[in-house]
Amino acid sequence: MTEVRGPLEGLVVADFTRVLAGPYCTMLLADLGATVIKVEGPAGDETRNWTPPVRDGEATYYLSVNRGKRAITLDLDSPDDLATAQAIAARADVMMQNFKPGSLSKFGLDYDAVHEANPGVVYVSITGFGAASALPGYDVLAQAVSGLMSVTGDPGGEPTKAGVAIVDVVTGLHAGLGALAALRHRDVTGEGQHVEVNLLSSALSALVNQSGAYALAGVVPQRMGNDHPSIFPYGPFPTADGDLVLAIGNDMQFGALCRTIGVPDAAADARFARAADRNRHRDELRPVLVSALAERSAAEWAGVLGAVNVPCAPILGMDDAFRWAEGAGLDPVVTAGGVPGIRNPVSFSQTPPAYPLAPPAPDADRAWVEEFLARG
Repeated sequence: MTEVRGPLEGLVVADFTRVLAGPYCTMLLADLGATVIKVEGPAGDETRNWTPPVRDGEATYYLSVNRGKRAITLDLDSPDDLATAQAIAARADVMMQNFKPGSLSKFGLDYDAVHEANPGVVYVSITGFGAASALPGYDVLAQAVSGLMSVTGDPGGEPTKAGVAIVDVVTGLHAGLGALAALRHRDVTGEGQHVEVNLLSSALSALVNQSGAYALAGVVPQRMGNDHPSIFPYGPFPTADGDLVLAIGNDMQFGALCRTIGVPDAAADARFARAADRNRHRDELRPVLVSALAERSAAEWAGVLGAVNVPCAPILGMDDAFRWAEGAGLDPVVTAGGVPGIRNPVSFSQTPPAYPLAPPAPDADRAWVEEFLARG
């Protein structure tokens, strides 16, 4: 019954979430030592059925965000199961849920009811578009209405979603940050509180300079493909055998780039010498760089430019990305109960993450949860 030690050892998280934002957040908390009890309805977490791909017959989507948890299946329409759900909430330091706004009230699992039974609880609600909106909280909808899709894709092409449910992921991180901040407040005051996050607000925050351009200057950003609105060169450029990504963030880097690829005069050209000038004259600078980069392969340029500290990188597939991370000493893959997954991205010198439990099968830990509740 002993949980693995970690910076969140002793913290109990009642996880009433499903799909991605909530489960991703609670998995990271579990990695750091929290005891996470995953409560599913009879139909189970939707991602258990989101296939392909699969590993040993289980959806990799589900497996990727649910390690480290204890699972119990509860039908909230059953009085006995509802009592168990309420008991879990009453024991929790953190309760996290992403039900439709207001739908938990009839079960006595809304914030007011849980707070009355458990005054110290940090109750985290994840919604799609805030408590007043009935729009379902799907990531692609948030990408659409936040403006993210409007700035993603080729100029003149279709608005494009990101290649992963990035708004869900960012919202999960915001939920974790909010929960830990509220726990710090509880440490000082003894008071729990209600923490609310939503996909739309998280997306607008994550759009940083793009949303900031509108809020600060009234500028409506447009799709620019792989170009950056404020920096050039910053993105992929063709070489003799494929694209190489350049990330030139200052004038010194630009000078080193020009000298190394054989166009030193470009660094002194008044049109290109300063970052703001390069941005204004990108259409004139681009062919100069493309012509020079055509002389060597992407791999050759990466080696030569890297040696003089010019930021650049190849565009890799997922398989090569893992090999690249391994070569950098990052060891991206860990094993949790025999099931591989992605390492928690946070490192600690004293209390590192641990991965003792595989993603649980439905209702796999009913006996464990019942014993946990019986201990009081």
